[in-house]
Amino acid sequence: MTENQGPLENLPLPPGQLAGAIAGILASRWLEVPLPGPRRLQRVTGFGLMAVGSAVNIWALAERRRSEAGAFELERPTTLVTTGPYAVSRNPMYVGWWLIHLGSGVARGSAWVLLTVPAAVLAEHPGVTSEERTLEGLFPAEWADYSRRVARYFGRQPWGCC
Repeated sequence: MTENQGPLENLPLPPGQLAGAIAGILASRWLEVPLPGPRRLQRVTGFGLMAVGSAVNIWALAERRRSEAGAFELERPTTLVTTGPYAVSRNPMYVGWWLIHLGSGVARGSAWVLLTVPAAVLAEHPGVTSEERTLEGLFPAEWADYSRRVARYFGRQPWGCC
């Protein structure tokens, strides 16, 4: 990290999540479709999801920064990080943003989030697979083992594939 770089300088905001969140807000203004259940519970749940998503992003960014020697650039890794949140998900920052997007819709009580989050995830998936191919090219031996052990997004590795 350079002297002029802030702590969140390298934290990317995936365009799919930004577009999805904006689409959800605009759709709600056009046609309000509320989530069922008490508003208080929606707010608490939504803010909780946003807090967890933010924590995942900060943890992932800190783990990446900790693993890099010298100047830190998220888009130019010098090592394959497999610790911290990267031991659970190969793409924890995407997962963090999904939780933030989901949480913001739930906190607003908008059922539109049930469409915008999956649409945003699907829109981002080709970029994720492209990033993973780049990492595989940079760290071929490490990547082979890592991608067998750790799921692309979260959960158990289905069929040992993704």
